[in-house]
Amino acid sequence: MRIGLIALLHESNTFSAHPTRLEGFRQNLLLEGEAIREAMEAAHHEVGGFFSGLARLEVTAVPLFAARALPAGTIAGDDFQHLVDRLLETVRAAGPLDGYLVAPHGATVSERYPDADGYWLHQLREVVGPTVPVVGTLDAHANLSPAMVSACDALVAYRTNPHLDQRQRGEEAADLVVAACRGTPLTMAAMLPPLAISIERQCTDEDHLVPLYETADAQLERGGVISNSILLGFPYSDVAEMGSAVIAVTEGDRDAAATAALELGSRMWSMREAFHGDFIDADAALAACAADPDHVYCLLDMGDNVGGGSSADGTELLAAIARARFGPSFMCIHDPEAVVACEQAGVGATLTLSVGGKTDAIHGQPVSLEMKVASLHAGRFREAQPRHGGITDFDQGRTAIGLTEDGLTLMLTSRRIVPFGLQQLVSCQLDPSAFRLLVAKGVNAPLAAYREVADRFIRVNTQGSTCADMRQLTYAHRRRPLFPLESETVWQAELEGVVWGHSG
Repeated sequence: MRIGLIALLHESNTFSAHPTRLEGFRQNLLLEGEAIREAMEAAHHEVGGFFSGLARLEVTAVPLFAARALPAGTIAGDDFQHLVDRLLETVRAAGPLDGYLVAPHGATVSERYPDADGYWLHQLREVVGPTVPVVGTLDAHANLSPAMVSACDALVAYRTNPHLDQRQRGEEAADLVVAACRGTPLTMAAMLPPLAISIERQCTDEDHLVPLYETADAQLERGGVISNSILLGFPYSDVAEMGSAVIAVTEGDRDAAATAALELGSRMWSMREAFHGDFIDADAALAACAADPDHVYCLLDMGDNVGGGSSADGTELLAAIARARFGPSFMCIHDPEAVVACEQAGVGATLTLSVGGKTDAIHGQPVSLEMKVASLHAGRFREAQPRHGGITDFDQGRTAIGLTEDGLTLMLTSRRIVPFGLQQLVSCQLDPSAFRLLVAKGVNAPLAAYREVADRFIRVNTQGSTCADMRQLTYAHRRRPLFPLESETVWQAELEGVVWGHSG
């Protein structure tokens, strides 16, 4: 048995003014054939799980195509088409295979195809034919579409946020596709309640989500349902598919699949009032830190959530920390111009820099700071432990570390970087435990790493392309009504609303 492996992953923020181009994939991941095995077989990523799951089942993995770019704006039309064309070329060149494991993100948007994942999955289905099993993984932030569901025999979403279980979900998908190839019928049912969950409420081990996952776990324990998934949704893709969803998969039992999807969708809807989110501004967050000197705080900069596609140079929290003269604190800002200025000045030099706020007008104004250049670095580092996103190797470009008289340590990077690991600091000779306040430009993803040094977290409702308060975003294409944006929305799970998978 031979199973083809495909990955095309991008979380697209349509509120970003800067489109994602092919170069973004080249910088991150753009591989074909056996080069994928070399790069990803040992990774904590779902593709790593594809390899290990198939190896355990003594099935041959045939890596075909893998592409991933850092979350950013909508993918440019020609660039996305180029990716899809290359993907399909590798499928055709490989010849007939017994099945396919696919890794779409679920919140990919291109200029021509708002439901970009649904588009390429259906293109794949047309090439491989109606009888070949296709099983995929999805990011927990997927905006599930009927097109995605109907193209696949089964879909499996990450069960944790921060995403630490990607490899396990890849192995689960491998189990399903091999079972389907060996004759087990897969029936997938999905429900799409008219509900959007605030990004501030999407940490899966916090009280407002735990009961929903307990319901999903209970379904698996009862038997009949062999896989189920909760899609939390991605609020920053302004598309008709934006919102939350659930999936249930059975061994050919259509009634059981529908019943499970109805139950899980109803449970999600019944909890909707808990998914609004708390919105604390920068000054209030800093005041709370100052009033509690016995603890180490991490402020999560929700409006400049790099993992959600923001600019990484938001300055709202930087300006507040500078005003407060807070003391031992750390923050990272994407600012290539400032890095060049530090390099030209040299280590040990003191200079005044205009920092951040240079990408667009919605992430704050540049902040003028006098700082000493403490060190310069290449900006490459490696995370050996499982972290959000399953990424192991990082490159933030040329990096400068600056120190202010007030105790602020500022990391300036030439490339946007996601705050997923503490090796980012360690690689630049910084001790993460030396600070009383750290800022991470994320919402939930940084928790996995920063819990090692911070014992208090505050999610701060800063402005930007990933503002946590959805009411402050201007949507043009999302479905309506959608709770809580339309607070009077009424919905009841019904059999007629079930969306069926390819074999359902």
